[in-house]
Amino acid sequence: MPINTPGRRLMRQVGLEFVAKKVSGGSHRSTNASLSLTSMIDFLVVTVVFLLMTFSASGETPQAKGLTLPKAENALDMIDAPIVAVVGSQILVDGSPAGNTRAVEESDRMQRIDELFNMLKAKRELWKQTHPNKDFPGVAMLQIDQNIKAVVVKSVFQTAAFAGFPNVSFMVDKLPSSGAH
Repeated sequence: MPINTPGRRLMRQVGLEFVAKKVSGGSHRSTNASLSLTSMIDFLVVTVVFLLMTFSASGETPQAKGLTLPKAENALDMIDAPIVAVVGSQILVDGSPAGNTRAVEESDRMQRIDELFNMLKAKRELWKQTHPNKDFPGVAMLQIDQNIKAVVVKSVFQTAAFAGFPNVSFMVDKLPSSGAH
């Protein structure tokens, strides 16, 4: 028996041309797919840049525009809590509008801010629904410009407490510690 080169031998004896083509692999696409390296590198670069831009570490939170935080030496890392920002006369909860401070500024006395109260109460109810077997921590972060009147700060603080967030922390810019104790 002579030695033959390896190759396809099944169905060679069938005299039909289309069967011979199918058997020899002449009528289908190549099993090797070509991949453009340039487009893959572009995709990976865009993905990495997107992830780097959206990454937020412990102490990095987006600040509302036009906000100057007070400075403090003793500060803690950020916690996961709703952020109530007061910029000018506008109040934002996690970036969404939640009322304004004009009524408090005009009356110059503390009062509950209804839109803020309703939004924080809704956030508290949502937290309770998503964490049914846990105690509600009641923590809110206040991001308030250092030039806002004290009566406005007290009103926002009191409204947060009425809405179920009695543990309020103020966001500050951390100063380097002096080291003298």
